[in-house]
Amino acid sequence: MKTKKKYGQHFLINVGIKEKIVQAIIDHVPFKENLLEIGPGEGVITKYLVKEDYKLKVCEIDPDMVEIIKRDIPELKEDQIVFGDAVRMDTNIFFDKEVFHLVGNFPYNVSSQLLFMMYENKEQIPTMIGMFQKEVADRVVAPPGSKTYGILSVLLQAYYDCKRLFLVSPGSFNPPPKVDSAVILLTRNKTKNLSCDEVLFKRVVKMAFSQRRKMLRNTLRSLLTEELQQKEIYTKRPEHLSVQDFIDITTEIEKSKQ
Repeated sequence: MKTKKKYGQHFLINVGIKEKIVQAIIDHVPFKENLLEIGPGEGVITKYLVKEDYKLKVCEIDPDMVEIIKRDIPELKEDQIVFGDAVRMDTNIFFDKEVFHLVGNFPYNVSSQLLFMMYENKEQIPTMIGMFQKEVADRVVAPPGSKTYGILSVLLQAYYDCKRLFLVSPGSFNPPPKVDSAVILLTRNKTKNLSCDEVLFKRVVKMAFSQRRKMLRNTLRSLLTEELQQKEIYTKRPEHLSVQDFIDITTEIEKSKQ
């Protein structure tokens, strides 16, 4: 089966990497729980997962891949296969509003969208183990002060412990991508709700990084009173602020509007 560029497909062919991904899933996702694999492709990881004691479903956008999975993995029943674009679907469709764990060798062309989808549905997704291009993976796990620290870093790290598990070279795929890849683990932390307006928090983070080389008092000017603009923290650039700093800033802005 030829890959289709419009789906961002790169088929994983390295057996050792397949087994490492499956072992990471087994290590971090308890058996008997709901498990969703997005972008199973030819089912190279699915064929391992279907043998484990999970309530497994797969979501695939390519109809040709769906037919291959049906043919090659007969243990996977019809109602375990969801056909469609996962990032555009209501997540309640997968397990009827139940909590589920998310895994996959994710298509690179939707990786950021998928992570934002996960953020919006964080109460439903306690764990994610996935393959991304290294650049995206680096942004997720980046600490404050890093050049790759940005919107995804702050939003996801507010609710998840984020860790890179291992790197994957281009030669592990067919066709090989032009970039390195990485498998990362996101585990829901103890934060159920932020101590600030969460909608405003997201807005503040996005505004701050919209022009990351500028000081916060410039990028957040429309939200800041003159008094707040004089505070030292607003002379900083966004990459130098921790998640807690963004929470504190959001709280200050909230109080200044009251």
